[in-house]
Amino acid sequence: MKTARDHLTDWLRDAYAMETQATQMMENMASRLKSYPELESRLRQHIDETRQQAEQVRGCLQRLGTDTSTVKTAIAGFTGMMQALSGVVTEDEVVKGGVFSYGFEQWEIANYTALIKTAELAGEPEIRTTLEGILRQEEAMADWLKQHLPDITQKYVSSGEKR
Repeated sequence: MKTARDHLTDWLRDAYAMETQATQMMENMASRLKSYPELESRLRQHIDETRQQAEQVRGCLQRLGTDTSTVKTAIAGFTGMMQALSGVVTEDEVVKGGVFSYGFEQWEIANYTALIKTAELAGEPEIRTTLEGILRQEEAMADWLKQHLPDITQKYVSSGEKR
């Protein structure tokens, strides 16, 4: 039977892969948002946060005496690339990407919420504190997207601009 520490290790590896996937998707999307400078700027800020989050998660794994999963990270990177490429063929990528990004942030929030409790159950207060900081960043990005998605949608629909 797995312990809380075992689950924490497994789920931190998943979180690292998740952040790798998120970085790939956001980098590709941001490169095509020149007509939406506010979204592009906020996305680039979150890309930097996401890279830092991945390193913080790696640090949590190292604290537990292990490291990331090469297989999970590779699969997540590939998935992120495929998700990003799927937007290339849609002219309404900015809206669909915004909707997807908001949903992805909610998924990350749920993951970090579970991880925080697992760190607590595993007796890892430092890891819990690190994860709480990441959770706040994910919540801030989700809030930003929720607030700005109506304006992004209006601009896209009203102007007929692509991307």
